[in-house]
Amino acid sequence: MNTFTDTTSKKGHNPIVQKTVYSVLFSIAFAHLLNDLMQVVIPSSYPLLKQNFHLSFTQIGLITFVFQLTASLLQPFIGFYTDKSPKPYSLVIGMIFTISGLAFLSQSSSFWMLLVSVSFVGIGSSIFHPEASRVAFLGSGGKRGLAQSIFQLGGNTGSAIGPLLVALIVAPHGQSYIIWFVIAGVLGMIILSKIANWYQNHLDLRASKKIFLEGGTVHFSKSKVNISIAILLLLIFSKFFYMASMSSYFTFYLMHKFGLTIQQSQFHLFIFLASVAAGTLIGGPLGDRFGRKYIIWISILGAAPFTLMLPYANLFWTGALSVIIGVILASAFSAILVFAQELMSGKVGMISGLFFGFAFGMGGLGSAVLGYLADQKSIEYVYKISSFLPLIGVITYFLPNMKKKKANN
Repeated sequence: MNTFTDTTSKKGHNPIVQKTVYSVLFSIAFAHLLNDLMQVVIPSSYPLLKQNFHLSFTQIGLITFVFQLTASLLQPFIGFYTDKSPKPYSLVIGMIFTISGLAFLSQSSSFWMLLVSVSFVGIGSSIFHPEASRVAFLGSGGKRGLAQSIFQLGGNTGSAIGPLLVALIVAPHGQSYIIWFVIAGVLGMIILSKIANWYQNHLDLRASKKIFLEGGTVHFSKSKVNISIAILLLLIFSKFFYMASMSSYFTFYLMHKFGLTIQQSQFHLFIFLASVAAGTLIGGPLGDRFGRKYIIWISILGAAPFTLMLPYANLFWTGALSVIIGVILASAFSAILVFAQELMSGKVGMISGLFFGFAFGMGGLGSAVLGYLADQKSIEYVYKISSFLPLIGVITYFLPNMKKKKANN
């Protein structure tokens, strides 16, 4: 039996509800793992690149900005286009761009070549995420929060493993060893080609009205939807601006404040990113059960006490607090994304592209701004300033109660 199939009946004329297709969810999550593993090679290689090219923190921030800019600007447009005309095999094309970018990065000999290389990886990301998120949505069987959490778990796990592999493979041997990560891309292409076959078959079945997807939608006024989307984007800003301080500069912070080596600091980054991966599964299922608004409250505002303590902690408590922060913040994105998808039914690709793109954009902008602050002030100053960002979570109060609205429909 083909594992990439819908739980549908092809006999008779009545459409039946599609159940959650876990084989597809875990397959797209693994592809997300490979995709984000390759992407995180860029920030994980910053200490090595800084040393090789004598880069300032501002230049490191610019590298991240270019990567995140190319990843963010295209995503909403790609999502909008594929809402109207889905392109299952574009997933493979996105992986090809990412592979090309890493190959160029391994051979780059100037700062400008670095920028070109990371832009290719960014384009690959912009193609991959909207359609991959749609696959998770279509395979959810109505369990949208769970599906997005599984999908995000793959990406966050890849982001956690990447720095560890860079520390083991690239740091001891040099920049040229980045080429080995192309192997992950080739494996990703194989998996995504199989997913694309399921995706195309699923589209054909839905077009023939043999299946329909479980899970209702909610309806608000246009102004209420627009205000809610703006609030959700502001919450994304607070989350990913803070996350930029951790993903791009946590290693430098640890090396500066506690005198750790590159390998030791990469291990701490791995622990933080692993906690992000572990916390990812919390937000989606709990949002399905109790309401996404409450999970967003906890996951953004709830991180504030711990981010405020981090700049004043010793090495042990810095590590412990980073784990707590990672787990709490990680539960936010799946809940926020599905909240937005339910607000704007029928625009899964555009919403996924907008929110993934905005997240990448805020991460890039945050990295550039915080890198400039690190050059002008100090790396410790960056963590004192960014620690206040989760307090923005208080605006969650103004979001509508989706579960109550559903109950009234």
